[in-house]
Amino acid sequence: MSLSTNIMAAMKEAMKAKDQNALTSLRAVKSAILLAQTESGAKEELTEEQELKLLQKLVKQRKDSAKIFAEQGREDLAGPEIAQAEVIAKFLPEQMSEDAIQIIVKEVISATGANGMRDMGKVMGQVNAKVAGKADGATVARIVKTLLQ
Repeated sequence: MSLSTNIMAAMKEAMKAKDQNALTSLRAVKSAILLAQTESGAKEELTEEQELKLLQKLVKQRKDSAKIFAEQGREDLAGPEIAQAEVIAKFLPEQMSEDAIQIIVKEVISATGANGMRDMGKVMGQVNAKVAGKADGATVARIVKTLLQ
């Protein structure tokens, strides 16, 4: 099933359960999908990779907002943002552990012969292709930096 179909099914369940938080989150995902589909001018389906990037972006936005709200002492606003991020994250594939990411980064470093921070872009590109949707970009960047130093 496509992401749109899964989102619509989850929206129906949220409506039946009267879960406003989930419903708000799912409506935001549906809206983002529709915007992404119409950006190109055609009503074409998004690829799985585009869907994953879209979901990751939405989760990251909510986590960033929650962090800002928490820094400003607005826990009343931070809580719902975190809850929405959790609802959206359910549609992402299971996230890889840092150990698994580290193994992939080491493989890419040895395969490319990277030795230093100047090769970070080359390593990041290949690692991101391998872990697409399964790892946070900030975590991958931190691991790559650590291993290239």
